[in-house]
Amino acid sequence: MRRLRRLLHKRSVRWEEGVCVLEGPDLIDAAFESGAQFEALFVDRGALSEPGLSALVQRATSAGVEVFSLEPGVLDKVADVQTPQPVLATVHLRVSQLAELDRIEVLGLVMVLDDVRDPGNAGTIIRSSDAAGVSAVVLSGDCVDPFNPKTLRASAGSVFHLPLVIAGLAETLSYLRSRGARSFATVVRGGTPMRSCDLSGPCVAVIGNEAAGLDNAALELCDATLTIEMAGRAESLNAGVAASLIAFEALHQRRGTTAG
Repeated sequence: MRRLRRLLHKRSVRWEEGVCVLEGPDLIDAAFESGAQFEALFVDRGALSEPGLSALVQRATSAGVEVFSLEPGVLDKVADVQTPQPVLATVHLRVSQLAELDRIEVLGLVMVLDDVRDPGNAGTIIRSSDAAGVSAVVLSGDCVDPFNPKTLRASAGSVFHLPLVIAGLAETLSYLRSRGARSFATVVRGGTPMRSCDLSGPCVAVIGNEAAGLDNAALELCDATLTIEMAGRAESLNAGVAASLIAFEALHQRRGTTAG
């Protein structure tokens, strides 16, 4: 149990071992569906009668995953949430390299998170990117760990559905430019209105830090700037919301429709 706690709470341990912890049947099911490589399943034996949990255990057993049946209350001492789930799983991290994006025959929008620190925002962006058919998500700079428990929950399993890359911003933009992609730095004001940007082909949207946005060095690396026009008095949009709007605008443009 000590190892599970360390994997849940320490980024360095997750990356050193190449393993993360999934909490709850929904997230675990999503990982199974995506073909993730499981290490073990931990189940509260007092909850085995719950609908779906016994089926999940059977699925794990059939897949050759080691299953540990624990005394009631043991997982409560490990879990990352106030209302613990009755099942946890350890799964090997799934991370792609930039060069692996060559396998994508038709490159669409790539979402780049640069110094995005909030796990909820990162998870939301990954989930929305998955839903909108984004080609890949890249995390650059001092980003939150995509396998942080909060990020995993916010992604609702999408972290396993699309290529997830950890790479520097300059390296990422250089590689994607060689694939014919045009890069857009997102800015609160002064950029090209989103609806006027061509997001129908290979392109990159760079989302900056929640508080500071993108710094000048990042802006200079991009080909253009993009602004989501607002009508009200809000100073800016949440990073997760902004990225979601861009992802679905790109989807609508690829389909030859308009968002909204």
